[in-house]
Amino acid sequence: MVLRRASSTGGWDRVMARPDTVTLPSAPSSAALRMRRHRERRRDGLRCVTIELRETEVTALIRKRFLAENARNDLRAVKTAFYGFLDRTLDLNS
Repeated sequence: MVLRRASSTGGWDRVMARPDTVTLPSAPSSAALRMRRHRERRRDGLRCVTIELRETEVTALIRKRFLAENARNDLRAVKTAFYGFLDRTLDLNS
């Protein structure tokens, strides 16, 4: 609903807006979303880093039983295994 000043009465008239004049909020830009994620991570005490693992390091995660052999090419499983390795190595869970 849109209010507009009525010229003859000096008051306000209620007029229904036409559907083609309704403006929907736009989606946030990709830069705004990246910044939001960055601030959320910072608030949570996290940092985002990109690392490269050698095949021999993935094999070591399998050998040390952090990663199943059939999950070698599953990026999410490798990431989880690497987190487990860091937690145990840095003794963060005790």
